[in-house]
Amino acid sequence: MIVEWLLTAVVLALHALVAAVMTRYFRIRLATDWGTVLYTLLFVPVVLLLLTQVFTGVLGIGPNLGSAAVALAVMVGLPLAVGVTVDVLYMRPPEAYDLPEPER
Repeated sequence: MIVEWLLTAVVLALHALVAAVMTRYFRIRLATDWGTVLYTLLFVPVVLLLLTQVFTGVLGIGPNLGSAAVALAVMVGLPLAVGVTVDVLYMRPPEAYDLPEPER
């Protein structure tokens, strides 16, 4: 029982890491703020849902959370919120980095 919860915590941390990295990528690559918000809200949950299917379905990691809504909220919603929060609040904005000009 305790091993299932520890593995679930590892999966949640991995999901938060994926959400933070994808949010950072969208913030760096997209020129508009709204594009970053839309891509983050549309694509990151899909990737987290696919990862949830792999971890809980194929690998059988995680306890029974009772309902699909709770599982979706815990395995997708919570890591999405944590990952975006970490990227937006605790990481320097992409504009703060000085990059060299590309050579032509």
